[in-house]
Amino acid sequence: MQQHIRSGLFRNFAFLPFLLLVANVASAQYKLSGTVLDEKNKPVRNANVYLDNTLDGGTTDSLGIFRFTTTEKGNQTIVASEVSHENGGLPIVIAGDMDGIVLHIKSKAHDLDVVVITAGSFGASSDNNKTILKPLDIVTTAGANADVVKAIEMLPGTQQTGTENGLFVRGGDASELSILVDGLVVQNAFFSGPPGVATRSRFGAFNYQGVSFSSGGYSARYGQALSGVLELNTTDLPDKSTVNLGLNMAGIYASGTKKWKNSSLDVGGSYNNLTPFYGLATTNFKFYNVPVGGSGNARYVWKPNKNGILKISVNGSYNTSGIAVPNPYAGVSDTAKIDTFSKEFRNLGDTINFKTKDQYYYSNVSYKQLFKDKYSFYVGASYSLDQTNNFFGPVPINETDYRTQFRVEGKDYFTSRLNLLVGSDVQSFGISKNFNNYFKQDFNERIVSGYTELEWTPINILAIRPGIRYEHSVLLNKDDIAPRLSMAIKTGHHSQISVAGGMFYQDPDNLYLLAGLQNKLNMQIATHYIANWQWSKNDRTLRLEGYYKSYTELVREVYSTYDPSGYRTILDTTSVNNSGHGYAQGLELFWRDKKSVKNLDYWISYSYIDTRRLYQNFPYEATPTYIANHNLNLVAKYFVEKWQTNFSATYSFASGRPYYNAGYSTVTSSNFLSDKTPDFNNLALTVAYLHSFGKWFTVFYLSIDNITNQHNIFGYRYTYDAAGAATGRNPIVPALYRSIFVGVNMSLTQFKKDEL
Repeated sequence: MQQHIRSGLFRNFAFLPFLLLVANVASAQYKLSGTVLDEKNKPVRNANVYLDNTLDGGTTDSLGIFRFTTTEKGNQTIVASEVSHENGGLPIVIAGDMDGIVLHIKSKAHDLDVVVITAGSFGASSDNNKTILKPLDIVTTAGANADVVKAIEMLPGTQQTGTENGLFVRGGDASELSILVDGLVVQNAFFSGPPGVATRSRFGAFNYQGVSFSSGGYSARYGQALSGVLELNTTDLPDKSTVNLGLNMAGIYASGTKKWKNSSLDVGGSYNNLTPFYGLATTNFKFYNVPVGGSGNARYVWKPNKNGILKISVNGSYNTSGIAVPNPYAGVSDTAKIDTFSKEFRNLGDTINFKTKDQYYYSNVSYKQLFKDKYSFYVGASYSLDQTNNFFGPVPINETDYRTQFRVEGKDYFTSRLNLLVGSDVQSFGISKNFNNYFKQDFNERIVSGYTELEWTPINILAIRPGIRYEHSVLLNKDDIAPRLSMAIKTGHHSQISVAGGMFYQDPDNLYLLAGLQNKLNMQIATHYIANWQWSKNDRTLRLEGYYKSYTELVREVYSTYDPSGYRTILDTTSVNNSGHGYAQGLELFWRDKKSVKNLDYWISYSYIDTRRLYQNFPYEATPTYIANHNLNLVAKYFVEKWQTNFSATYSFASGRPYYNAGYSTVTSSNFLSDKTPDFNNLALTVAYLHSFGKWFTVFYLSIDNITNQHNIFGYRYTYDAAGAATGRNPIVPALYRSIFVGVNMSLTQFKKDEL
């Protein structure tokens, strides 16, 4: 078995779970039970409830109910604690079994309500390097356009994309981040579209009760992501039955929820047609077929008992579009080193008509159960299928992607301060691409994993979470072990320090697996080292974070000529190995203030990154083209009560990105990717007005993106003469510079002002 383990790091991490595991004292005689409520008498889930100065305790379920046993008797103090609430206590006298205990705890003054920074939080069950967004924050942030992934780009550690899909985190490209729904990986998380045109993610914000973004040092539960994970957690049982309707410049949608006593059913559908939108907008590309599509979804939730919940969801979508895109091979010479298939496009002109038809299906089922307040069980499975039929000019390119996953895990709550998670998951996924009659490429991979993670809070000011993950790749026939560790310590009443680190593995890029080069390659490795300091008080939060990430065993193409195209294809004759390497290091700042001015909420997000790589077909070590060293986001929201109107504005800045300058006669280590594009600037505004028509509560909204009409550039494409020399360049730009979007949402359930 091949194990890519750096011995020093392994010694630091691997032995900790065994040293920290302690025996559970199971001689309790009295049963205690009750409920934990907040200041609004709503149940508090995942709260630790324990007898002060003892190890006896339990954890509340989704209804805020706790149960545990104890051998203590007489005068005692029962305490409830949860990371986003102040601790609450109650004196009790134990003379026998007790039920109906009610504990009230208040939300912390520094709980952000919309964005909660939990880096290094004392709740070891929360990842120690997470920024959490609630759904309302996504739909109310100007410039995000209610897109989950776009909203995440307003946080530290990310890059502005513009012309590419995905979330680019701390030096990694889009493939280095894993997106999950209820703990299960989502394949093809973005709608299909033409090359060079960014599309929306497939996720509607209000389908989720929480969106958690980890930019590194994440839990041992997850793997196959060198940079981070984006977790979406679906809602539980709704409060009531309701109907929602929407109309905007991109289409219409309708959804309904029927709630019974212990179950609910959600159904919804949408039709999208961007003809009105593109009819008013000035586009940078010619859409000869305006994007059109539709989707449908259904979701069933059932609580068979108060400590268990079953969720089943299915959805599907269909969309088509046609656009004239720049020809990446226009004017390429006969002697250029490109494959026969790519040479087909040399004489098709400067632009090529690209047409796509995409059908997507996704299903997810999960079940959670808590037994006797001491053990929890989770099982989940998912399946996705994406079939895309593209025409690149006259040439058809058909692609089919699939993924199935099964995950099972159990958790033992030894005490309120100590628990152990053990789990396993199996993923099977693959891609098949057919390039007309020229050739076909495909691969099928299966990854089997096992993991364990200990969460221990020995004292109130310290939390420790060691973990370890094992993975076996059937396609690569390789095994790897990834130790991880997170810790946090409280440094004051309102501040704390946390650290996180570990090893993270990922298969080679699909480009190489499709070419059938897996027998020559190992898994790629990233090692994370993260430290931060956080201060929170009175709805104000300041977070400073630094990190270093080391890349090893990256895939490198040997003796290849550099091709800047992001849509290239390689063949099985390409010489590759795992000699690539790189690093990413940086500093990040996050400041949020909801206190200083009534009804004003604003935050500042800044990231600095220094990163270089030698990988893929890079001839020299360099900073990748998707990296801006400086990224700044200023977000502000202000609610005018008299007008029942919310104003949201976002300003985003990014320094210039490297690009390949084909004008150099010879590529050297000093000029390779040394030129940079102009800086990126974007100012966005959203206005939302609340009004009611009888029983219908309505929100009218107006969004303007890139108010100042900045002509942001994300790189350059070059044209060549017959000899292969560069003769000119064209900027790589988004489909739109400035856009205006108008819509209305209607619901039988009243909106709150924070939902505007």
